[in-house]
Amino acid sequence: MIPEPYATLARYHHWATRKLLAENVGPMPEPQYRAERGLFFGSIHGTLNHLLVTDRLWFARFAEGRSPVVELAAEVEPDRDALAAQLIAAAAAWSDWLPTVDAARFAADPAADAAALAGAASANRLVYTSMQTGREHALPFGPTLAHVFNHATHHRGQISAALTGMHRPAPELDLVWMLQAEAGA
Repeated sequence: MIPEPYATLARYHHWATRKLLAENVGPMPEPQYRAERGLFFGSIHGTLNHLLVTDRLWFARFAEGRSPVVELAAEVEPDRDALAAQLIAAAAAWSDWLPTVDAARFAADPAADAAALAGAASANRLVYTSMQTGREHALPFGPTLAHVFNHATHHRGQISAALTGMHRPAPELDLVWMLQAEAGA
C-alpha cells in the first residue's frame, strides 16, 4: 500500500488541475489567457504549457526510468482546449501509476542516503540525469515525488494570483477543499 500523503497528493494534483481549468481558466477570454502577466512563463497559457512539460518530464523519470531532455518553457500544445485535456490526463496518470509502485520505495533509509551520497543507487531513490548539468542525481523517492505535486501547486498559485490581478475569480484550491468534497461536506 502506498503511504500517505502521496496518494492524497496525487488526487489533489488531479482535482486542483481540473478545478482551475474548468472554473477559472476555461471561461477566460483568449486575449486575457495569452497576455503577458509577469509570470515566470509569461502568460497563463505559457504557465500551463510549463506544467504539462514538467508533469511529463517527472512522470518519465518516475514511471519509465527515463531522463528526457526538454525545454521547460516549450509550447508543447498551442490549442488551449487540447492543452487542458492533456494537463488533466497527465495529472490523472499519477494516481493511476502510484498503485504499481512498491511501497518500499517510500521507506526512509539512512544507510541508503549515505550510499547515495557516495554515488550508489538504492531502491528508495529516484535516479535521473539533470538536464541542466548532465549529472546523475539519486534523490529520496517519496520527497522527490512530493516535489512534483508541490511544483504544480506553486504554478497554479501563480495563475491564481494572475486571475486576481485581472479582477477575475480565483479558485479555492486548498487541499482541505478537496478533502471536504471527498467527505461530502
